[in-house]
Amino acid sequence: MRRTRTSARTPRRRNPLRRRTVRIPDPVQPTDALFLALRKLRAPLITVVAVFSVGVTGLTLIPGTDPAGRPWHMSVFDALYLMSFTATTIGFGEIPYPLSYPQRAWVIVCIFASVIGWAYFIGITLGLLQDRAFRLALARQSFVRKVTSLRRPFLIVAGYGQMGQMVAEKLDARGRSCVILDADPASLAALANAQLSSDIPALVADARDPASLGLAGLGSPYCAGVLALTHDDEVNLAIVMAVSLLRDDVPVIACANDRLTVGAMHDFGADAVVNAFERYGNYLVMRLRHPDTYRLVMWLTAMSGEPLPPDTEEHEDGHWVIASNDHFGRELAQDLDDGGLNWSLVRPEDGPPDVSGSVGFVAGSDQDAVNLALAGHARLQSPDIFVVVRQSSSRAKPLLEAMAPDSVFIPAQLSVSEALSRVITPDFWEFVSYLWTLDDKAADSLLSRIVQRMGRGSPDSDRFVIDDVQAPAVARWLHAGHPLRLGDLFRHPDDRSIPLRALPVTLIRGGETTFEPAFETPLRLGDTVVLIGQTSAFATMTAGLIYDHVVAYLASGIQVPATWVGRLLARGRRAELLAWQSGQH
Repeated sequence: MRRTRTSARTPRRRNPLRRRTVRIPDPVQPTDALFLALRKLRAPLITVVAVFSVGVTGLTLIPGTDPAGRPWHMSVFDALYLMSFTATTIGFGEIPYPLSYPQRAWVIVCIFASVIGWAYFIGITLGLLQDRAFRLALARQSFVRKVTSLRRPFLIVAGYGQMGQMVAEKLDARGRSCVILDADPASLAALANAQLSSDIPALVADARDPASLGLAGLGSPYCAGVLALTHDDEVNLAIVMAVSLLRDDVPVIACANDRLTVGAMHDFGADAVVNAFERYGNYLVMRLRHPDTYRLVMWLTAMSGEPLPPDTEEHEDGHWVIASNDHFGRELAQDLDDGGLNWSLVRPEDGPPDVSGSVGFVAGSDQDAVNLALAGHARLQSPDIFVVVRQSSSRAKPLLEAMAPDSVFIPAQLSVSEALSRVITPDFWEFVSYLWTLDDKAADSLLSRIVQRMGRGSPDSDRFVIDDVQAPAVARWLHAGHPLRLGDLFRHPDDRSIPLRALPVTLIRGGETTFEPAFETPLRLGDTVVLIGQTSAFATMTAGLIYDHVVAYLASGIQVPATWVGRLLARGRRAELLAWQSGQH
């Protein structure tokens, strides 16, 4: 049975803490690379110029003889020409006449002087190339050029740790642009070795400084959002404050593990705060209490094409043991307590705990080796116990795959998945949030509909607006007063009896959001449709959005030629369509 729910949609509002519009501060301008180079090379350049000048002057003053034996003085041009190829060790010979012995003696002096001058110049130049300030100036100027050249929406990613790397890879795979800031040069060094298809602008800078955010393009009209993904909650909070107060029209998504910091971020208007510790606790409780809902949520939020997870049963109640040495243990314990589950919190430093009689064990320290040891001991002591292992580094992935615990908690992956969903496809994330409210029966029914429609591979998500830009043919059809149902767009444009492998999951209209909208819903101008399905189905659907004859066929079932010549030759079908339209009014 189709289930529809309508909720109020709150538009993005101005941050009440922002009372005045303040210009995003310009970064303190460092020494320009060219100016720095000229300043460093000033003395060597003067030396080389002086050697040339003295050498040319001497050659013009010292007399020589022409072939007839008459006294001859070299012109300034000839002297400069001779000095140029002599000082550069090219050596074209004595021109325009053979040199006299005094001239040759002077050339010998000029040769040694020019060698010394060039050695001095080259040495200073090589030192300049190794100078940290000069290299930073070059990197900064290159970064600014790349950012200012971006002419499509981009995201600012603060932090290039494990989460930042995942974000860059996922955005690059989707063809989205981003700009990266990180205060650690070693972290950004990994970007050079990343297997990415695009050149991502990156800069070593403190993202807490509003000027650094301005340098990264916060003031650009193409800035589509900011992701604060550093490992320091205070840094992420500072980023949220800067973005909310300087550009409250730009969405900002942040990660935080401390509940007080999460509250402060919400006070400053963060669009979303991802607390991976708390979020995993919610997922775990859902996995235990509502396995069908959990199965649906995890499948829809997985990478495209991921197979449907196997069906699981509701886990029995009982005692849980949590081994943790940081915030994760307390956050998870709070979520288990909210779910009505008993728990005890132990420290990993005290050794493997006794899990006999317990139904679940969480190895949640911040060290992968410790977690593997704790999980192994728990599995040996109680083979049927539900084991959760926290993974901090990707290096532990093959070991965990071999051990195959019942659940693996990867904070970075969970944070990245939710952060990207919220900033790239926020409307789809609203649908995911709605799924959390479903019971197992409703979730299983929806899952069956999706699988029957598009198969067992995890679908993609997309959205479009019924307007003159994204759906011009549909807009013209509706402007003319002709009816069109939502389900008509989910038919194949070549044969409307064949359904597309896609489903509408959200319909946004006039400030209201309807989840799981019915196919029979009449479309209106300005409607936003969020859908899931196969990527090929999205491409096929495009024809129904932009071609008038396709819209007419999808709505009426009457084939109308695309060209005016075809319509002229097929007047009968045109008349049939007009009769159908008249009957609909």
